[in-house]
Amino acid sequence: MSDLVVTGIRGNVFEIVLNRPDRRNAIHWPLMQALDAAIDAAERAANVRAVVVRGEGGGFSSGIDLAAFTELSATFGDNWSARMLNVTAAFQSILNKFERCALPTIAQLHGYALGLGFELALACDFRFAATHTRLGLPETRLGLIPDVGGTTRLTRLIGPARAKELILPGKPIGLEQAESWGLVNAVAPIDQLADRVRLFVAEIAQAAPLAVSYAKRVIDGVTEVDRGLQLEAWAQNHLVQSRDFQIGVQAALAKSPPEWTGR
Repeated sequence: MSDLVVTGIRGNVFEIVLNRPDRRNAIHWPLMQALDAAIDAAERAANVRAVVVRGEGGGFSSGIDLAAFTELSATFGDNWSARMLNVTAAFQSILNKFERCALPTIAQLHGYALGLGFELALACDFRFAATHTRLGLPETRLGLIPDVGGTTRLTRLIGPARAKELILPGKPIGLEQAESWGLVNAVAPIDQLADRVRLFVAEIAQAAPLAVSYAKRVIDGVTEVDRGLQLEAWAQNHLVQSRDFQIGVQAALAKSPPEWTGR
């Protein structure tokens, strides 16, 4: 089986590549663990000025692998849904590393960045997207909320009104809207995207590395996310035990419209 996440160094860039193209780079716990190891390796790498995260195949990531819900018992126990605070904290801690990395982190997006995949992109400092990329947080259509930093970081980035507009309906948006909201830093044709990212890294590399790292820490410290992450975990702990969550997952797997109960 190929590596779930592939890493490598190109010049002064540490690359992290989601490598489940046959599953649209859907994220399960083993892939999260691979991301954890990858960002740790990036922190240790010498002569690196930035981290670029991208997806192999047709898109960045379609979000959480729905089959992963049945796999969580192997890691967190058969009653994992009753211990959702612990499960959420484990996922959150990994994406927090991308935000708190001493190096600038750049999500290089194409095709689609949805759900947990978009939460990964939001945990990065910058988002560069190929034309026609779709972005979204569809968790409410499963009876859940974005709980791995998506609700908190999105609100911090674009404000509560627009965050509600994206999260509550759970519908993806196109790049024109995403760019006008400030969700992405730059847009380029897909065949020019990697070069656009490299040029940006080259600009960062002109600045002093220690100053860049400290500037990152100060800016992020001004808008601390810890309280929001706690609220996300609290809400998800309730929702994952709801009847509507069961209905949402079953409907998504069956590709049929859910009939919500409100319970």
